[in-house]
Order: sequence, then C-alpha cells, then structure tokens
Amino acid sequence: MSYIKNKRMMILGTTGSVGEQAVDVARANGVRVTGISANSNVKRTEEIAREFRVEFCAMADESAAKELRQRLEDTDIKVFSGEAGICEMIASADNDVVLNSIIGEAGLKPTLAVIESGARLALANKESLVVAGEIVMRRAAERGVEILPVDSEHCAIFQCLKSGKKKEVKKLILTASGGPFFGSTVEQLKNITVEQALAHPTWKMGAKITIDSATLMNKGFEVIEAVHLFGVPAEKVEVVVHRESIIHSMVEYIDNSIIAQLSVPDMRLCAQYALTYPDRVEAVIDELDFSKLSRLSFAKPDTDTFALLRCATEAIGKGGALPAVLNAANEEAVAAFLNRRLSFYGITETVTETVDILLAASKASSLEDIFGYDREAREVARKIISRAI
Repeated sequence: MSYIKNKRMMILGTTGSVGEQAVDVARANGVRVTGISANSNVKRTEEIAREFRVEFCAMADESAAKELRQRLEDTDIKVFSGEAGICEMIASADNDVVLNSIIGEAGLKPTLAVIESGARLALANKESLVVAGEIVMRRAAERGVEILPVDSEHCAIFQCLKSGKKKEVKKLILTASGGPFFGSTVEQLKNITVEQALAHPTWKMGAKITIDSATLMNKGFEVIEAVHLFGVPAEKVEVVVHRESIIHSMVEYIDNSIIAQLSVPDMRLCAQYALTYPDRVEAVIDELDFSKLSRLSFAKPDTDTFALLRCATEAIGKGGALPAVLNAANEEAVAAFLNRRLSFYGITETVTETVDILLAASKASSLEDIFGYDREAREVARKIISRAI
C-alpha cells in the first residue's frame, strides 16, 4: 500500500455525501490530501483541512471563504473563493488524482480545470458529462487524461468492460433501484411530499441527487454519461430496475454472455478504485454475504410514469446543448420542489416543457452556446414554475 500513500489527491465537494466517503478512503489508505473544496460548510471544511493538513482550501461561497480564512489564520493553508478560486486551486497543486463530487452544473469548469492540470479525474459530478460531454471527453483525449467514473453504475461498467473488446460489446445495462416510488402511478406522484421523496430505499445521498433518483432523472443522466464515457450510442444503453442494488451494472457481449459487478451498496468502493486503478487494495467496504440475499429481482422501468428517463434518452439522441437544457431545467425544478414551491410531479412537467420549448439547442456545439442555452433554460423553467404556483 506504500505507493498509494505516496499519491496526492484533491477532493472537490468534500462535505457532500460522496466527498465524505472519499475522505474515508483517503484516511483508510493514508493518502496525502493536497486540497479540498466545499460550498458553504465552513465548520466541516475546517475539520477536514486540519485533519489532513492540506495545502489548499476553496469555498464556492465568498462569505464562507472569508470565514474559513479567519478560522485557519494559525495555519499556512491558502484559501480560495468562488468558482474561479476552485479552478485556481486545482491549477496550484501537483495532484495524482482529483475527485470531483461537486453537485450540479457548477462542477463543469472544475472538471475542465482538472483535465488541463493533467491529473487523473475521478468523476462523481455527472453534470460535467451531461452538460458538455463531447467537449470534456475530447479535451481529456487531447491532454491524455484518464477519467475514471465514481458513480457506482459507471464504475461497474468500467470494470465489466475489462472482460472483452469494445467491438464485442452488445449493450451496457445500467441498474436502477427504482427509487422510493417504484410502482406508483402519475396520480400518486402528484401528492408526494419532500420528506417522502428524500427517503431513498438503498443509498444515502445528498438532497438533490436523492430527488433525481426518485424521479429517475438521475438514471437518465447516467444514460447520457454512459454514452460519453464509453463511446456507445444511446440505443446500446439499457436500464433495468434492480431494487436490491447489489448488481451495480452489467455489460452484455455479442455472444450473449453478461458480465456483472456486485458488491454491497457503498460508494467508497468506487472512490477507492478510481484512486488505485489499475490495482486493487484491501477493502474499505463490507463483504457481500450471499447467504443473506433472499433474492435479486429485475423489472423494466416505467418510462410513461417516470418520463424524465425517456426525456434524457431522447435528449442525448438529439445531442447539442439539449442535455444541458435538460439539466438546467431540472436543477431549477428540483430546487423549487425542495423549497416547497413546486409539486413532485411538477419537476417532470417543468423539465419536459422546457426541453420542448428549446429543441433548437440540439444544434449548438460550442461551450459558449452550451452556457447560453443553460441560462435560457433556467429562465424558461422559472417562468413555468411561477405559473404553477
């Protein structure tokens, strides 16, 4: 494990669910953490900074950065602020791996900054690929930067793809827990409360991704991610509901054999694999006990009731900035739902209507165009939300 201890790692989005699990992995492996970033949780950021004696910290929130500087005055830790500050921090450190678990579109510029730095990118920010997947993958190829997925599904596929050649792949099979409302009707979804939507049956995650899981938007994002990460068309990505979340995803080959990756549901495995690949080290998660598994069940997702999964698949098929429109509208709608300004099913209605209005975004290709459509989609979504109140 000594070579792992010598690795230098930066963790973005450190105080979130995935970020905290990455901290556990770094602690368990004795990894040198060079820097961390968070949005506004000053207290926890200070604790982690002091524990790992980091060189750098960055806070997306300017006032939080000011407070953190004051708290760390007795150290040599340099504190950056804002989105530009996070990117500057990335460029300031010599890292072997940078794990990006920032939530939402805010993670895109840091993703590009990591690629420019030349460090391996452990990617847990799915929106980077949803919003600008072609640009991200092209720049990574140009810079010779490895992108290792930290999402459990894509980490599983990455491992399963080691069993064959790309030309032998028939399809990728993404598993989905189905969320807390599996089997519900549209009418039932209209009365869902914030508390009910935040009660995920399997995974412990942040509020935004938990709601995305409940609407199946998260699985739609993962279809888009898979298209970019593994260079396959959307029609070669299948989603299957697997309530137990033991099989994290599968790859079917042209001989109809299927390779699956199984483990207890724990994101620390994915974070550790992204850090140590191509090697494996001792487990940070519990062992899977087959004697305690009563069943492994599978079902087709209901894309009529959970229309955002279908909407995402159609968006990546049309391409351009349409996935960015999808993401922007979803961010606005989920925030409105969590603030009790929009119904649960209103998330689906807001996103699908915004995408229908901005279909012209499928012709966009540049980063500037993508950001422009992102802004326009947010404006359209806010108007739809205001109308629904």
